[in-house]
Amino acid sequence: MHRKRIVTNLAWLGAFAISGCATPAPPPEVSSPASLATNDIAPAAPAHILKRKVAVGRFSNETLYGKALLIPGVPDPLEKQTSDMASNALADTGKFVVLERPDLSEVQAEQALSGTHGTIIGADDLVIGSLTQFGRETEGEDGFLSNTKKQVAHATVDLRLVDVKTGEVIFTATGTGEASVENGTVAGFGNTADYDETLNDRAISAAINDVMNNLVEKLDEKPWETDILKVSGDSVYIAGGAHQGITPGTHLTIMQSGGAVTSTQSGFSIPLPGTPVATITVASNFGSGADSEGSICTITSGTVPATGFSKLYVTADASP
Repeated sequence: MHRKRIVTNLAWLGAFAISGCATPAPPPEVSSPASLATNDIAPAAPAHILKRKVAVGRFSNETLYGKALLIPGVPDPLEKQTSDMASNALADTGKFVVLERPDLSEVQAEQALSGTHGTIIGADDLVIGSLTQFGRETEGEDGFLSNTKKQVAHATVDLRLVDVKTGEVIFTATGTGEASVENGTVAGFGNTADYDETLNDRAISAAINDVMNNLVEKLDEKPWETDILKVSGDSVYIAGGAHQGITPGTHLTIMQSGGAVTSTQSGFSIPLPGTPVATITVASNFGSGADSEGSICTITSGTVPATGFSKLYVTADASP
């Protein structure tokens, strides 16, 4: 009788211990550094700003991840994915008109679109880049009654900002990102750690977000400019319209190029400061689409020659 009571008590204690430990693991959480959150890329742009046009070229995948499974002639999906995420991140800032150039990987090909040497149709800057590191790993711990599995994906993205007029790389930046998901079981209860394909997306997105702040700051340093298309009397036709924030009533300044000198030390051509020659006010817009819009402006001060204005360009209003 005494032995039977001991066995019964042991069975009851064992059942109690297992029931106390067999709480299912919490739902998996995907983590990435807080500083890489999309909200931290850049503040929302003001409603009335002059937006620069940025062309995003096709990115390259410099890693070996997944290449063994690629069919010859079929594009690498990681290349398109990285390029698309960069385009979306730039567009989400609200500061730029983003033009996709998915089939162009070199500046020369971009320049050939315009029909004139040294410019890209509708674009002020070109962003190209590479996925330089990408990988996945699984970590885990096995215990007497429990085990955990953690899947981790990490990525590194390099971006390059190219001056479309000179073909010079004027800025480079690197971003890194990581995403993970953890699953576990206790005494047979809980979630199993199945392969999570979304980690690839989250890791690359985190790397893009990490580098985007530096890229946006560099783009903001460059003054907004556009070209004069035609001059007729007191009317000046300029490139760009509503998509760029050039709307009726917008005040702009026409500048005379200061030319450029070649540095004897570096050999680079250095542009000299321009001189304001006239002010204009936007009267109306014409055309459709970011690549083909224009605006008709009225001269409010100064004079603009009807011909020979190739050395003139338009900037934001320079008056205090």
